[in-house]
Amino acid sequence: MVDNHNPSDSAIEVRDLRKEFGVLKAVDGISFDLKRGEFLSVFGPNGAGKTTLIKILAGLTRPSFGTARVAGYEVEEGKSEMRREIGVISHSTALYADLTPMENLIFLGKMYGLERPKESALMVLEDVGLAPRRNDRVRTFSRGMLQRLSIARAILHDPSILFLDEPFTGLDIHASNVLKEQLQALHNKKRTILMTTHDISCGLEMCDKVALQVMGRFAFFEDVEEVSKENFETMYFDAVRNNQFTMGIRNS
Repeated sequence: MVDNHNPSDSAIEVRDLRKEFGVLKAVDGISFDLKRGEFLSVFGPNGAGKTTLIKILAGLTRPSFGTARVAGYEVEEGKSEMRREIGVISHSTALYADLTPMENLIFLGKMYGLERPKESALMVLEDVGLAPRRNDRVRTFSRGMLQRLSIARAILHDPSILFLDEPFTGLDIHASNVLKEQLQALHNKKRTILMTTHDISCGLEMCDKVALQVMGRFAFFEDVEEVSKENFETMYFDAVRNNQFTMGIRNS
């Protein structure tokens, strides 16, 4: 069997990606490239298809049409090598509530085949500020602590790509600021991040690239430096209201 893995400067390559559920087009012809080390924030209303897009790129669901390569692997093939290159943070924490953080992470580390799962678990818990609570039951954690533990879970195997599906949902201001600081620390030249969010201010502050997804399509995809932040919120609501796909929000 030939391995068609083909590493390049692109961490994510998407071409005419579509996902249909009967007559519903959850993802409708999306194409984009994201280079290694770039951070893309995807904005859009509920039902725009943002979560479906992440599920396709993470290999959790198959596209109806089109192609996508993540870390050089075709997502449809679902290779274990690709899964080792990605970490996912979603609405569901995917944690065992009756286990401690250490027990959760050691179990996951063994599944990934890490040589020293206990040491790796402690290291990422220190990174997210949860080492003092490492032996407490997860069910005692607040929403903010659960999201921080989700980050630890996602980065345990040191993935090169992170998918974040609305990570700030349900967090208070303090927890949001803590999470933002930790996500910014994870963004470096070797790690690529794609985040969906409703928080326009935070999303624009953190990203290199910005996209707006409406009714399954990318209405907008641009370098954040080329975006007029003052007009972005107006453009966002106009696009959602009118389903327009050509918006002039570049700086003059």
